Amino acid sequence: MGKNKPRNRHKHYNVPEPGTSPGLYEIKEDALKPKIILHTYNDRSYKKEELEHINNIDKLIQNDDFYYWFDIKGLGDPNIFETLFSKFDISRLVLEDITSSYQRPKLDEYENDKYLFSVSRHLYLGEEGVLCNDQISFILSERTLITFQETYADCFEPVRKRLEIGKGNIRIGGSSYLMYAIMDVIVDNYFALLNFWGEELDAIEDRLYDHPDRRIMFDTQAIKRSLITIRKVAWPERDKLNDIIRSDSALISDLTKTYMKDAYDHCIQIIDFIESLKEISSANIDMNLSITSNRMNEIMKVLTIISSIFIPLTFIAGIYGMNFSREDPVTGKVLPGNMPELYSPHGYLWTWIVMGIIAVAQVIYFWRKGWFK
Repeated sequence: MGKNKPRNRHKHYNVPEPGTSPGLYEIKEDALKPKIILHTYNDRSYKKEELEHINNIDKLIQNDDFYYWFDIKGLGDPNIFETLFSKFDISRLVLEDITSSYQRPKLDEYENDKYLFSVSRHLYLGEEGVLCNDQISFILSERTLITFQETYADCFEPVRKRLEIGKGNIRIGGSSYLMYAIMDVIVDNYFALLNFWGEELDAIEDRLYDHPDRRIMFDTQAIKRSLITIRKVAWPERDKLNDIIRSDSALISDLTKTYMKDAYDHCIQIIDFIESLKEISSANIDMNLSITSNRMNEIMKVLTIISSIFIPLTFIAGIYGMNFSREDPVTGKVLPGNMPELYSPHGYLWTWIVMGIIAVAQVIYFWRKGWFK
């Protein structure tokens, strides 16, 4: 990547070929090996354990006194999806959406409240400030929540800490409340990103006044591209939260819907924040162009003044550079219409004096006109 090129680029996803049968999921060759963590909890206890597989998932969740959260990072094992299909009767359309990591945030209800499927987008800054956009998928059943993430990037740490501490509603609110808690962390991360970009735009504005340079345009455009990305995520995220609030599914408790309204309000604030930052970024770009144009005008003004001063001087030098002699140097015959001053005494000195007077007069005239301000 060149020195003056923007640092952020949109991630390009591999979409299915046109006409591909729906419900066919594909495991990518570079998919990460799954890391599976099972969180088992109720209002009295909490336990976390790492699993090698979920082939016996039906036996792991037999105790109705507990809630279960399967945190799966990495989608490189097709056995996971076949197990969900065979033992949880998860639709292959859902499995396709989980492995197709280009899905927009949404909520789908299946099989008479047997389970719900939802998608969120986790945005964070990776190496060298590149904006990363990962998909997080949720399968919610009565007492079980399963989350999927294609990378090992972690945004669940605040939720795990709350589970370990056990304060608040996190252990008694059920699986739907846990899903809300994770979604709320994802949405709150958008605020952190926007605050960071807001500070970056403020710094760019300071650079505009102090030392404007071409990097300002590239840096502002990179932030604007990132704002477009988060806007494409925030709008469907807001719609998805609204669908959850209005859902009649028994899997989503009234407590969860109450708190989802708060996350919905946060999404609206984020959308407003995005629009404000987009206006600031556009204003910075316009200001940079205006400053560049003004600097060019100043340069053209200086060149115009210099040219205006030297035009009459060049005119005089051009005339006396023609050397049309008044007399024929051989015969001494007077040549009519030629230059009488060619052999004038002190002609060189007088020419300099006249040219100097003309130059000074022009400088005084331009100064009175305000050209030097």
